[in-house]
Amino acid sequence: MDVPKDQIATLMEHGLYDSAEMLGCFLVSSSTVSSEASPHLKAETLILLGDALFHQREYRRAIHTYKQALHHCARIPKQSSGISRSSLSLSTRSSVNASSVSAINENEVRFKIASSHFALSETKAAIAEMESVKTRSLEMNILMAKLHRNSGYNRGAIAFYKECLRQCPYVLEAIIGLAELGATAKDIISAFTQTSSRSTKVSLDQIDPTRWLQRYVEAQCCVASHAYKGALELFAELLQRFPNNVHLLTETAKVEAIIGKNDEAIMRFEKVRSIDPYTLTCMDEYAMLLQMKCDYSRLNKLVHDLLSIDHTRAEVFVALSVLWERKDPRTALSYAEKSIRVDERHISGYIVKGNFLLLAKRPEAAAIAFRAAQNLRSDLRSYQGLVHSYLAFGKTKEALYTAREAMNAMPQSAKALKLVGDVHANTSSGREKAKKFYESALRLEPGYLGAAIALADLHLMEGRSGDAVSLLERYLKDWADESLHVKLAQVFAATNMLQDSLSHYQAALRINPQNEAAKKGLDRLEKLMKGIDPDAVDENDENDVEDVDGDTEEAELM
Repeated sequence: MDVPKDQIATLMEHGLYDSAEMLGCFLVSSSTVSSEASPHLKAETLILLGDALFHQREYRRAIHTYKQALHHCARIPKQSSGISRSSLSLSTRSSVNASSVSAINENEVRFKIASSHFALSETKAAIAEMESVKTRSLEMNILMAKLHRNSGYNRGAIAFYKECLRQCPYVLEAIIGLAELGATAKDIISAFTQTSSRSTKVSLDQIDPTRWLQRYVEAQCCVASHAYKGALELFAELLQRFPNNVHLLTETAKVEAIIGKNDEAIMRFEKVRSIDPYTLTCMDEYAMLLQMKCDYSRLNKLVHDLLSIDHTRAEVFVALSVLWERKDPRTALSYAEKSIRVDERHISGYIVKGNFLLLAKRPEAAAIAFRAAQNLRSDLRSYQGLVHSYLAFGKTKEALYTAREAMNAMPQSAKALKLVGDVHANTSSGREKAKKFYESALRLEPGYLGAAIALADLHLMEGRSGDAVSLLERYLKDWADESLHVKLAQVFAATNMLQDSLSHYQAALRINPQNEAAKKGLDRLEKLMKGIDPDAVDENDENDVEDVDGDTEEAELM
Protein backbone atom coordinates (compact mmCIF):
# COMPACT_ATOMS: atom_id res chain seq x y z
CA MET A 1 0.00 0.00 0.00
CA ASP A 2 1.38 3.43 -1.01
CA VAL A 3 0.01 5.13 2.11
CA PRO A 4 -0.16 3.06 5.32
CA LYS A 5 -3.68 3.21 6.71
CA ASP A 6 -2.49 3.01 10.30
CA GLN A 7 -0.65 6.32 9.87
CA ILE A 8 -3.99 8.15 9.48
CA ALA A 9 -5.17 6.40 12.65
CA THR A 10 -2.07 7.68 14.46
CA LEU A 11 -2.68 11.25 13.26
CA MET A 12 -6.31 11.04 14.38
CA GLU A 13 -5.33 9.75 17.82
CA HIS A 14 -3.09 12.79 18.29
CA GLY A 15 -5.75 15.23 17.08
CA LEU A 16 -3.86 16.18 13.89
CA TYR A 17 -7.01 16.32 11.78
CA ASP A 18 -5.61 18.64 9.08
CA SER A 19 -2.80 16.20 8.36
CA ALA A 20 -5.17 13.23 8.63
CA GLU A 21 -7.50 14.80 6.05
CA MET A 22 -4.65 15.55 3.62
CA LEU A 23 -3.18 12.08 4.05
CA GLY A 24 -6.63 10.58 3.64
CA CYS A 25 -6.92 12.21 0.24
CA PHE A 26 -3.74 10.38 -0.81
CA LEU A 27 -5.03 7.11 0.60
CA VAL A 28 -8.48 7.10 -1.04
CA SER A 29 -6.99 8.08 -4.41
CA SER A 30 -4.23 5.45 -4.30
CA SER A 31 -4.32 2.95 -7.12
CA THR A 32 -3.70 0.16 -4.62
CA VAL A 33 -7.00 0.96 -2.85
CA SER A 34 -9.30 -0.09 -5.63
CA SER A 35 -13.02 -0.14 -5.05
CA GLU A 36 -13.34 -3.06 -7.49
CA ALA A 37 -10.55 -5.16 -6.00
CA SER A 38 -11.12 -4.28 -2.35
CA PRO A 39 -14.40 -2.45 -1.53
CA HIS A 40 -13.83 -3.28 2.15
CA LEU A 41 -10.50 -1.43 2.24
CA LYS A 42 -11.98 1.46 0.26
CA ALA A 43 -14.83 1.78 2.77
CA GLU A 44 -12.42 1.74 5.72
CA THR A 45 -10.27 4.52 4.26
CA LEU A 46 -13.33 6.64 3.44
CA ILE A 47 -14.56 6.30 7.03
CA LEU A 48 -11.18 7.50 8.32
CA LEU A 49 -11.29 10.47 5.94
CA GLY A 50 -14.88 11.22 7.02
CA ASP A 51 -13.77 11.25 10.68
CA ALA A 52 -11.04 13.78 9.91
CA LEU A 53 -13.56 16.00 8.10
CA PHE A 54 -16.07 15.68 10.96
CA HIS A 55 -13.50 16.87 13.50
CA GLN A 56 -12.72 19.84 11.26
CA ARG A 57 -16.46 20.69 11.24
CA GLU A 58 -16.68 20.13 7.49
CA TYR A 59 -19.95 18.33 8.02
CA ARG A 60 -21.23 18.35 4.42
CA ARG A 61 -18.01 16.76 3.17
CA ALA A 62 -18.11 14.29 6.07
CA ILE A 63 -21.68 13.22 5.17
CA HIS A 64 -20.73 12.78 1.51
CA THR A 65 -17.64 10.73 2.45
CA TYR A 66 -19.48 8.50 4.95
CA LYS A 67 -22.20 7.80 2.36
CA GLN A 68 -19.54 6.80 -0.15
CA ALA A 69 -18.20 4.39 2.47
CA LEU A 70 -21.66 2.83 2.95
CA HIS A 71 -21.98 2.50 -0.83
CA HIS A 72 -18.77 0.45 -0.93
CA CYS A 73 -19.91 -1.58 2.09
CA ALA A 74 -22.96 -2.66 0.09
CA ARG A 75 -20.68 -4.04 -2.63
CA ILE A 76 -18.76 -6.37 -0.29
CA PRO A 77 -19.73 -10.03 -0.89
CA LYS A 78 -21.83 -11.22 2.05
CA GLN A 79 -19.88 -14.39 2.69
CA SER A 80 -16.63 -12.47 3.17
CA SER A 81 -17.85 -9.05 4.16
CA GLY A 82 -17.21 -9.12 7.90
CA ILE A 83 -19.66 -6.20 8.19
CA SER A 84 -21.14 -5.74 11.62
CA ARG A 85 -24.63 -4.39 11.93
CA SER A 86 -24.67 -4.71 15.69
CA SER A 87 -24.27 -1.57 17.71
CA LEU A 88 -20.97 -0.90 19.41
CA SER A 89 -20.11 1.67 22.05
CA LEU A 90 -19.22 4.73 20.02
CA SER A 91 -16.93 7.66 20.55
CA THR A 92 -15.51 10.33 18.31
CA ARG A 93 -12.38 8.24 17.97
CA SER A 94 -14.05 4.87 17.48
CA SER A 95 -13.19 4.57 13.81
CA VAL A 96 -9.53 5.27 14.60
CA ASN A 97 -9.41 1.73 15.93
CA ALA A 98 -11.36 0.45 12.93
CA SER A 99 -8.11 0.12 11.02
CA SER A 100 -7.03 -2.74 13.26
CA VAL A 101 -10.22 -4.82 12.91
CA SER A 102 -11.81 -6.39 9.90
CA ALA A 103 -15.45 -5.56 10.63
CA ILE A 104 -17.07 -2.30 9.58
CA ASN A 105 -19.87 -1.20 11.86
CA GLU A 106 -22.52 0.27 9.55
CA ASN A 107 -24.56 1.48 12.53
CA GLU A 108 -21.58 3.53 13.63
CA VAL A 109 -21.24 5.12 10.20
CA ARG A 110 -24.94 6.00 10.11
CA PHE A 111 -24.63 7.51 13.58
CA LYS A 112 -21.80 9.72 12.32
CA ILE A 113 -23.89 10.81 9.35
CA ALA A 114 -26.75 11.64 11.72
CA SER A 115 -24.35 13.52 14.03
CA SER A 116 -23.19 15.61 11.05
CA HIS A 117 -26.80 16.43 10.14
CA PHE A 118 -27.45 17.36 13.80
CA ALA A 119 -24.46 19.73 13.76
CA LEU A 120 -26.02 21.37 10.67
CA SER A 121 -29.44 21.62 12.44
CA GLU A 122 -30.92 19.19 9.90
CA THR A 123 -33.07 17.33 12.40
CA LYS A 124 -35.33 15.41 10.01
CA ALA A 125 -32.41 14.10 7.97
CA ALA A 126 -30.64 13.00 11.17
CA ILE A 127 -33.72 11.13 12.43
CA ALA A 128 -34.21 9.46 9.04
CA GLU A 129 -30.61 8.24 9.11
CA MET A 130 -30.93 6.83 12.63
CA GLU A 131 -34.25 5.05 12.07
CA SER A 132 -32.51 2.18 10.29
CA VAL A 133 -30.36 1.58 13.40
CA LYS A 134 -32.33 -0.79 15.63
CA THR A 135 -29.86 -1.53 18.42
CA ARG A 136 -28.50 1.73 19.78
CA SER A 137 -25.61 2.64 22.04
CA LEU A 138 -25.80 5.21 24.83
CA GLU A 139 -24.60 8.09 22.68
CA MET A 140 -27.00 7.08 19.91
CA ASN A 141 -29.90 7.23 22.37
CA ILE A 142 -28.91 10.66 23.70
CA LEU A 143 -28.69 11.95 20.12
CA MET A 144 -32.13 10.51 19.33
CA ALA A 145 -33.57 12.13 22.47
CA LYS A 146 -32.22 15.52 21.41
CA LEU A 147 -33.42 15.09 17.83
CA HIS A 148 -36.95 14.16 18.91
CA ARG A 149 -37.09 17.00 21.40
CA ASN A 150 -35.91 19.53 18.83
CA SER A 151 -38.62 18.28 16.48
CA GLY A 152 -41.32 18.60 19.13
CA TYR A 153 -41.79 14.82 19.48
CA ASN A 154 -41.69 14.94 23.26
CA ARG A 155 -43.00 11.41 23.85
CA GLY A 156 -40.22 10.00 21.73
CA ALA A 157 -37.66 12.20 23.50
CA ILE A 158 -38.87 10.94 26.91
CA ALA A 159 -38.54 7.32 25.78
CA PHE A 160 -34.98 7.82 24.55
CA TYR A 161 -33.93 9.78 27.65
CA LYS A 162 -35.25 6.93 29.83
CA GLU A 163 -33.35 4.40 27.73
CA CYS A 164 -30.18 6.44 28.38
CA LEU A 165 -30.76 6.19 32.13
CA ARG A 166 -31.32 2.43 31.89
CA GLN A 167 -27.94 2.16 30.23
CA CYS A 168 -26.26 4.62 32.63
CA PRO A 169 -28.11 6.39 35.49
CA TYR A 170 -25.50 9.16 35.62
CA VAL A 171 -26.42 10.82 32.30
CA LEU A 172 -27.32 14.11 33.97
CA GLU A 173 -28.45 15.78 30.72
CA ALA A 174 -31.06 13.00 30.39
CA ILE A 175 -32.27 13.75 33.94
CA ILE A 176 -32.58 17.47 33.16
CA GLY A 177 -34.29 16.73 29.83
CA LEU A 178 -36.87 14.44 31.44
CA ALA A 179 -37.57 16.98 34.20
CA GLU A 180 -38.10 19.75 31.65
CA LEU A 181 -40.45 17.51 29.67
CA GLY A 182 -42.65 17.01 32.73
CA ALA A 183 -41.49 13.65 34.11
CA THR A 184 -41.82 13.24 37.87
CA ALA A 185 -38.88 12.48 40.13
CA LYS A 186 -40.36 9.05 40.90
CA ASP A 187 -40.67 8.29 37.19
CA ILE A 188 -37.07 9.29 36.49
CA ILE A 189 -35.64 7.36 39.45
CA SER A 190 -37.56 4.23 38.41
CA ALA A 191 -35.62 4.26 35.12
CA PHE A 192 -32.36 3.92 37.09
CA THR A 193 -33.36 0.60 38.56
CA GLN A 194 -34.22 -1.06 35.23
CA THR A 195 -31.48 -2.75 33.29
CA SER A 196 -31.20 -2.26 29.54
CA SER A 197 -32.85 -5.66 28.99
CA ARG A 198 -35.68 -4.59 31.35
CA SER A 199 -35.88 -8.19 32.56
CA THR A 200 -34.27 -7.47 35.92
CA LYS A 201 -34.17 -4.63 38.40
CA VAL A 202 -31.34 -3.36 40.51
CA SER A 203 -31.60 -1.70 43.90
CA LEU A 204 -31.37 2.08 44.12
CA ASP A 205 -28.95 1.55 47.03
CA GLN A 206 -26.54 -0.12 44.60
CA ILE A 207 -26.70 2.83 42.18
CA ASP A 208 -26.96 5.74 44.62
CA PRO A 209 -26.07 4.61 48.16
CA THR A 210 -25.76 8.16 49.54
CA ARG A 211 -28.88 9.38 47.69
CA TRP A 212 -27.17 12.44 46.18
CA LEU A 213 -28.36 11.50 42.69
CA GLN A 214 -31.93 11.18 43.96
CA ARG A 215 -31.69 14.67 45.51
CA TYR A 216 -30.34 16.01 42.21
CA VAL A 217 -33.32 14.53 40.33
CA GLU A 218 -35.73 16.06 42.84
CA ALA A 219 -34.02 19.46 42.54
CA GLN A 220 -34.27 19.49 38.74
CA CYS A 221 -37.93 18.44 38.89
CA CYS A 222 -38.58 21.32 41.31
CA VAL A 223 -36.95 23.77 38.89
CA ALA A 224 -38.98 22.42 35.95
CA SER A 225 -42.25 22.64 37.92
CA HIS A 226 -41.41 26.19 39.14
CA ALA A 227 -41.15 25.02 42.77
CA TYR A 228 -38.13 27.26 43.18
CA LYS A 229 -38.03 27.31 46.98
CA GLY A 230 -37.78 23.53 47.10
CA ALA A 231 -35.13 23.56 44.38
CA LEU A 232 -32.97 25.98 46.36
CA GLU A 233 -33.26 23.84 49.50
CA LEU A 234 -32.20 20.71 47.60
CA PHE A 235 -29.31 22.45 45.84
CA ALA A 236 -28.15 23.81 49.23
CA GLU A 237 -28.19 20.28 50.64
CA LEU A 238 -26.15 19.01 47.67
CA LEU A 239 -23.67 21.88 48.02
CA GLN A 240 -22.99 20.85 51.61
CA ARG A 241 -21.90 17.48 50.28
CA PHE A 242 -20.14 18.86 47.19
CA PRO A 243 -18.84 22.34 48.14
CA ASN A 244 -17.45 24.48 45.32
CA ASN A 245 -19.25 22.36 42.73
CA VAL A 246 -19.38 24.72 39.73
CA HIS A 247 -22.42 23.01 38.17
CA LEU A 248 -24.47 23.13 41.40
CA LEU A 249 -23.47 26.74 42.08
CA THR A 250 -24.52 27.71 38.55
CA GLU A 251 -27.86 25.90 38.84
CA THR A 252 -28.50 27.65 42.17
CA ALA A 253 -27.63 31.07 40.72
CA LYS A 254 -30.02 30.49 37.80
CA VAL A 255 -32.91 29.80 40.19
CA GLU A 256 -32.04 32.79 42.39
CA ALA A 257 -32.05 35.02 39.30
CA ILE A 258 -35.47 33.71 38.20
CA ILE A 259 -37.10 34.48 41.56
CA GLY A 260 -35.50 37.92 41.83
CA LYS A 261 -32.79 37.20 44.40
CA ASN A 262 -30.42 39.18 42.23
CA ASP A 263 -27.78 40.04 44.83
CA GLU A 264 -27.51 36.39 45.92
CA ALA A 265 -27.33 35.24 42.29
CA ILE A 266 -24.56 37.76 41.51
CA MET A 267 -22.53 36.56 44.50
CA ARG A 268 -23.05 32.96 43.38
CA PHE A 269 -21.87 33.69 39.82
CA GLU A 270 -18.85 35.52 41.23
CA LYS A 271 -17.98 32.44 43.24
CA VAL A 272 -18.30 30.28 40.11
CA ARG A 273 -15.86 32.56 38.28
CA SER A 274 -13.44 32.54 41.22
CA ILE A 275 -13.38 28.72 41.10
CA ASP A 276 -13.35 28.41 37.31
CA PRO A 277 -12.54 31.72 35.56
CA TYR A 278 -12.90 30.12 32.12
CA THR A 279 -16.44 28.78 32.39
CA LEU A 280 -18.97 30.15 29.91
CA THR A 281 -22.10 28.31 31.00
CA CYS A 282 -24.81 30.79 32.05
CA MET A 283 -22.39 33.72 32.07
CA ASP A 284 -24.90 35.60 29.92
CA GLU A 285 -27.35 35.27 32.83
CA TYR A 286 -24.69 36.86 35.04
CA ALA A 287 -24.27 39.66 32.48
CA MET A 288 -28.01 40.34 32.53
CA LEU A 289 -27.95 40.64 36.33
CA LEU A 290 -25.04 43.09 36.21
CA GLN A 291 -26.95 45.18 33.67
CA MET A 292 -29.99 45.26 35.96
CA LYS A 293 -27.73 46.49 38.78
CA CYS A 294 -26.24 49.07 36.37
CA ASP A 295 -22.79 47.70 37.27
CA TYR A 296 -21.24 48.51 33.91
CA SER A 297 -17.61 48.32 35.03
CA ARG A 298 -17.99 44.67 36.07
CA LEU A 299 -20.16 43.98 33.03
CA ASN A 300 -17.51 45.40 30.73
CA LYS A 301 -14.79 43.27 32.36
CA LEU A 302 -16.98 40.16 32.16
CA VAL A 303 -17.61 40.64 28.43
CA HIS A 304 -13.90 41.25 27.82
CA ASP A 305 -13.07 37.99 29.64
CA LEU A 306 -15.73 36.00 27.78
CA LEU A 307 -14.49 37.26 24.40
CA SER A 308 -10.97 36.11 25.25
CA ILE A 309 -12.23 32.62 26.15
CA ASP A 310 -14.44 31.85 23.12
CA HIS A 311 -15.96 34.61 20.99
CA THR A 312 -18.17 32.15 19.06
CA ARG A 313 -20.48 31.04 21.89
CA ALA A 314 -24.10 32.16 22.16
CA GLU A 315 -23.55 33.24 25.79
CA VAL A 316 -20.90 35.73 24.65
CA PHE A 317 -23.23 37.34 22.09
CA VAL A 318 -25.97 37.74 24.73
CA ALA A 319 -23.45 39.34 27.11
CA LEU A 320 -22.37 41.69 24.30
CA SER A 321 -25.98 42.62 23.61
CA VAL A 322 -26.70 43.66 27.20
CA LEU A 323 -23.44 45.63 27.30
CA TRP A 324 -24.38 47.56 24.15
CA GLU A 325 -28.02 48.20 25.10
CA ARG A 326 -27.14 51.51 26.77
CA LYS A 327 -24.87 52.80 23.97
CA ASP A 328 -26.56 51.56 20.80
CA PRO A 329 -29.83 49.56 20.95
CA ARG A 330 -29.54 48.54 17.29
CA THR A 331 -26.13 46.94 17.84
CA ALA A 332 -27.46 45.31 21.02
CA LEU A 333 -30.37 43.78 19.11
CA SER A 334 -28.06 42.48 16.37
CA TYR A 335 -25.91 40.70 18.99
CA ALA A 336 -29.02 39.10 20.51
CA GLU A 337 -30.02 37.85 17.06
CA LYS A 338 -26.50 36.50 16.51
CA SER A 339 -26.77 34.47 19.70
CA ILE A 340 -29.91 32.81 18.32
CA ARG A 341 -28.23 32.10 14.97
CA VAL A 342 -25.36 30.43 16.82
CA ASP A 343 -27.74 28.34 18.97
CA GLU A 344 -31.41 28.41 18.03
CA ARG A 345 -32.30 26.82 21.41
CA HIS A 346 -30.54 29.44 23.55
CA ILE A 347 -33.35 30.77 25.72
CA SER A 348 -31.67 33.89 27.12
CA GLY A 349 -31.03 35.05 23.54
CA TYR A 350 -34.78 35.15 22.91
CA ILE A 351 -35.45 36.82 26.31
CA VAL A 352 -32.93 39.60 25.64
CA LYS A 353 -34.17 40.04 22.08
CA GLY A 354 -37.76 40.35 23.32
CA ASN A 355 -36.76 42.92 25.94
CA PHE A 356 -34.95 45.06 23.35
CA LEU A 357 -37.90 44.87 20.95
CA LEU A 358 -40.25 45.99 23.72
CA LEU A 359 -38.01 48.97 24.46
CA ALA A 360 -38.00 49.76 20.74
CA LYS A 361 -41.83 49.81 20.81
CA ARG A 362 -42.12 46.71 18.61
CA PRO A 363 -44.36 44.60 20.87
CA GLU A 364 -45.59 42.23 18.12
CA ALA A 365 -42.03 41.18 17.30
CA ALA A 366 -41.22 41.02 21.02
CA ALA A 367 -44.13 38.63 21.60
CA ILE A 368 -42.72 36.29 18.93
CA ALA A 369 -39.34 36.24 20.69
CA PHE A 370 -40.86 35.59 24.11
CA ARG A 371 -43.10 32.87 22.68
CA ALA A 372 -40.04 31.16 21.19
CA ALA A 373 -38.41 31.20 24.64
CA GLN A 374 -41.64 29.86 26.15
CA ASN A 375 -41.76 26.98 23.67
CA LEU A 376 -38.23 25.95 24.60
CA ARG A 377 -38.80 26.16 28.37
CA SER A 378 -41.34 28.24 30.20
CA ASP A 379 -40.14 30.38 33.05
CA LEU A 380 -41.23 33.58 34.76
CA ARG A 381 -39.27 35.86 32.42
CA SER A 382 -40.92 34.55 29.26
CA TYR A 383 -44.36 34.85 30.90
CA GLN A 384 -43.60 38.43 31.96
CA GLY A 385 -42.33 39.35 28.51
CA LEU A 386 -45.38 37.89 26.79
CA VAL A 387 -47.82 39.64 29.11
CA HIS A 388 -46.16 43.04 28.70
CA SER A 389 -45.93 42.55 24.92
CA TYR A 390 -49.63 41.74 24.64
CA LEU A 391 -50.54 44.74 26.79
CA ALA A 392 -48.35 47.00 24.65
CA PHE A 393 -50.39 46.28 21.52
CA GLY A 394 -53.78 46.12 23.16
CA LYS A 395 -54.34 42.36 23.43
CA THR A 396 -55.65 42.43 27.00
CA LYS A 397 -57.48 39.11 26.70
CA GLU A 398 -54.31 37.27 25.57
CA ALA A 399 -52.30 39.03 28.29
CA LEU A 400 -54.76 37.90 30.97
CA TYR A 401 -54.79 34.32 29.65
CA THR A 402 -50.97 34.20 29.73
CA ALA A 403 -50.77 35.74 33.21
CA ARG A 404 -53.29 33.19 34.53
CA GLU A 405 -51.32 30.43 32.88
CA ALA A 406 -48.23 31.64 34.78
CA MET A 407 -50.22 31.76 38.03
CA ASN A 408 -51.48 28.20 37.53
CA ALA A 409 -47.98 26.97 36.70
CA MET A 410 -46.49 28.77 39.74
CA PRO A 411 -49.23 28.93 42.40
CA GLN A 412 -46.73 29.85 45.14
CA SER A 413 -45.09 32.64 43.14
CA ALA A 414 -45.76 36.22 44.23
CA LYS A 415 -44.41 37.40 40.88
CA ALA A 416 -47.01 35.37 38.99
CA LEU A 417 -49.76 36.93 41.14
CA LYS A 418 -48.37 40.39 40.43
CA LEU A 419 -48.42 39.59 36.70
CA VAL A 420 -52.19 39.00 36.83
CA GLY A 421 -52.49 42.26 38.77
CA ASP A 422 -50.53 44.09 36.06
CA VAL A 423 -53.10 43.02 33.44
CA HIS A 424 -56.05 44.16 35.56
CA ALA A 425 -54.30 47.46 36.35
CA ASN A 426 -54.17 48.16 32.63
CA THR A 427 -57.91 48.94 32.59
CA SER A 428 -59.75 51.37 34.86
CA SER A 429 -62.45 48.77 35.56
CA GLY A 430 -59.89 46.20 36.73
CA ARG A 431 -57.96 48.29 39.23
CA GLU A 432 -59.78 46.94 42.26
CA LYS A 433 -58.90 43.40 41.16
CA ALA A 434 -55.32 44.51 40.53
CA LYS A 435 -55.12 45.83 44.09
CA LYS A 436 -56.25 42.46 45.48
CA PHE A 437 -53.64 40.58 43.44
CA TYR A 438 -50.86 42.95 44.51
CA GLU A 439 -51.88 42.61 48.15
CA SER A 440 -52.01 38.81 47.79
CA ALA A 441 -48.51 38.85 46.32
CA LEU A 442 -47.26 40.89 49.29
CA ARG A 443 -48.90 38.51 51.77
CA LEU A 444 -47.21 35.59 50.02
CA GLU A 445 -43.84 37.36 49.85
CA PRO A 446 -43.72 40.41 52.14
CA GLY A 447 -40.33 41.50 50.83
CA TYR A 448 -41.40 41.55 47.17
CA LEU A 449 -40.79 45.22 46.41
CA GLY A 450 -42.02 44.91 42.83
CA ALA A 451 -45.56 44.34 44.11
CA ALA A 452 -45.23 47.21 46.61
CA ILE A 453 -44.12 49.60 43.86
CA ALA A 454 -46.93 48.39 41.55
CA LEU A 455 -49.46 49.00 44.34
CA ALA A 456 -48.02 52.50 44.85
CA ASP A 457 -48.42 53.15 41.10
CA LEU A 458 -52.04 52.03 41.39
CA HIS A 459 -52.62 54.54 44.19
CA LEU A 460 -51.13 57.26 41.97
CA MET A 461 -53.38 56.32 39.04
CA GLU A 462 -56.39 56.86 41.28
CA GLY A 463 -55.05 60.15 42.66
CA ARG A 464 -54.09 58.82 46.10
CA SER A 465 -50.51 60.10 46.21
CA GLY A 466 -50.62 60.21 50.03
CA ASP A 467 -51.39 56.48 50.18
CA ALA A 468 -48.56 55.82 47.73
CA VAL A 469 -46.07 57.75 49.87
CA SER A 470 -47.24 56.04 53.08
CA LEU A 471 -46.91 52.58 51.52
CA LEU A 472 -43.42 53.22 50.12
CA GLU A 473 -42.14 54.82 53.34
CA ARG A 474 -43.46 51.87 55.35
CA TYR A 475 -41.48 49.46 53.16
CA LEU A 476 -38.44 51.71 53.27
CA LYS A 477 -38.19 51.18 57.04
CA ASP A 478 -37.51 47.47 56.53
CA TRP A 479 -35.88 47.44 53.10
CA ALA A 480 -33.38 50.18 52.27
CA ASP A 481 -33.65 49.54 48.55
CA GLU A 482 -32.70 51.92 45.74
CA SER A 483 -35.90 51.15 43.77
CA LEU A 484 -38.06 52.37 46.67
CA HIS A 485 -36.10 55.63 46.87
CA VAL A 486 -36.43 56.15 43.10
CA LYS A 487 -40.19 55.54 43.19
CA LEU A 488 -40.63 57.91 46.16
CA ALA A 489 -38.57 60.54 44.34
CA GLN A 490 -40.84 60.18 41.29
CA VAL A 491 -43.98 60.49 43.45
CA PHE A 492 -42.68 63.62 45.19
CA ALA A 493 -41.60 65.14 41.84
CA ALA A 494 -45.08 64.51 40.41
CA THR A 495 -46.65 66.31 43.37
CA ASN A 496 -44.16 69.21 43.11
CA MET A 497 -42.36 68.35 46.37
CA LEU A 498 -39.01 68.85 44.71
CA GLN A 499 -36.79 68.96 47.80
CA ASP A 500 -38.15 65.64 49.07
CA SER A 501 -37.71 64.20 45.57
CA LEU A 502 -34.08 65.39 45.52
CA SER A 503 -33.25 63.72 48.84
CA HIS A 504 -34.61 60.35 47.68
CA TYR A 505 -32.78 60.44 44.33
CA GLN A 506 -29.58 61.17 46.25
CA ALA A 507 -30.33 58.31 48.67
CA ALA A 508 -30.80 55.92 45.73
CA LEU A 509 -27.46 56.97 44.26
CA ARG A 510 -25.71 56.49 47.59
CA ILE A 511 -26.90 52.86 47.55
CA ASN A 512 -26.03 52.36 43.87
CA PRO A 513 -24.14 55.19 42.14
CA GLN A 514 -24.79 53.53 38.77
CA ASN A 515 -28.61 53.48 39.02
CA GLU A 516 -29.70 54.82 35.61
CA ALA A 517 -33.25 55.73 36.67
CA ALA A 518 -31.94 57.74 39.63
CA LYS A 519 -29.30 59.52 37.50
CA LYS A 520 -31.81 60.47 34.80
CA GLY A 521 -34.43 61.48 37.36
CA LEU A 522 -31.94 63.62 39.28
CA ASP A 523 -30.76 65.32 36.10
CA ARG A 524 -34.35 66.11 35.16
CA LEU A 525 -35.15 67.32 38.69
CA GLU A 526 -32.14 69.65 38.82
CA LYS A 527 -33.25 71.25 35.56
CA LEU A 528 -36.74 71.77 36.99
CA MET A 529 -35.31 73.35 40.13
CA LYS A 530 -33.25 75.73 37.98
CA GLY A 531 -36.32 76.67 35.92
CA ILE A 532 -35.07 74.87 32.79
CA ASP A 533 -37.44 72.81 30.65
CA PRO A 534 -36.18 69.21 31.12
CA ASP A 535 -37.78 68.17 27.80
CA ALA A 536 -35.84 70.75 25.75
CA VAL A 537 -33.46 69.23 23.15
CA ASP A 538 -29.85 69.16 24.34
CA GLU A 539 -27.32 70.81 22.02
CA ASN A 540 -25.03 67.82 22.42
CA ASP A 541 -27.59 65.34 21.04
CA GLU A 542 -26.33 65.78 17.49
CA ASN A 543 -22.79 64.90 18.56
CA ASP A 544 -24.08 61.81 20.37
CA VAL A 545 -25.74 60.62 17.16
CA GLU A 546 -22.52 61.09 15.22
CA ASP A 547 -20.70 58.85 17.71
CA VAL A 548 -22.96 55.88 16.91
CA ASP A 549 -20.97 54.93 13.80
CA GLY A 550 -17.77 54.84 15.81
CA ASP A 551 -19.43 52.68 18.47
CA THR A 552 -20.70 50.28 15.82
CA GLU A 553 -17.23 49.94 14.31
CA GLU A 554 -15.86 49.19 17.77
CA ALA A 555 -18.56 46.56 18.29
CA GLU A 556 -17.58 44.82 15.05
CA LEU A 557 -13.95 44.77 16.19
CA MET A 558 -15.01 43.12 19.43
